[in-house]
Amino acid sequence: MAPLVPSTSPDKEFGGSRLTRIVVTGSESTGKTELAQQLAAHYRVCWVAEFAREYAEQHPRALTSADVDPIGSGQIAREDATLRNARGLVILDTDLLSTFVYGTQYYGSVPGWIAKTVEERLADLYLVCDIDVPWVADAVRDAQRQRRQMHAAFIHHLQQFGASYRIVRGSGSERLACAIAHISAWRESS
Repeated sequence: MAPLVPSTSPDKEFGGSRLTRIVVTGSESTGKTELAQQLAAHYRVCWVAEFAREYAEQHPRALTSADVDPIGSGQIAREDATLRNARGLVILDTDLLSTFVYGTQYYGSVPGWIAKTVEERLADLYLVCDIDVPWVADAVRDAQRQRRQMHAAFIHHLQQFGASYRIVRGSGSERLACAIAHISAWRESS
């Protein structure tokens, strides 16, 4: 399991007994992991690493529809392990909704429990990383030509599930500033 930033001194803005979950999501190679880590450091809270990436690295072959179930289960287990001890705010580098979107787009469907569980576990806010940054190839990423289609699929499914979301644009520090501004505006409107 990837390391988690400890939540010993969570940002006071997200104090109280209610846990706020913000998910950084979107298509491949859009800087989700980097942004999730930066947000966790900015707010001094814990973050949950994406399970699907680790799963794909441990299974160096073309993934199939049979992999959707273990990826979904692994994502939930990873989230739950962190959420048990989190306070105030937690940042997630994707969540089960991402498993739903990729499974639906790549294989046409997902196991029935995934859609039901996505509805039950919707995060408070989704930050969708735009595709306005250059593609960076690696051993896991394989959908460069589908970026626009995947981005549209994320927006479609976030709307379908009635999730609160904002689009994060820019690169480097601009992207982080955009995400922080979206979080602040969302907090003010909540």
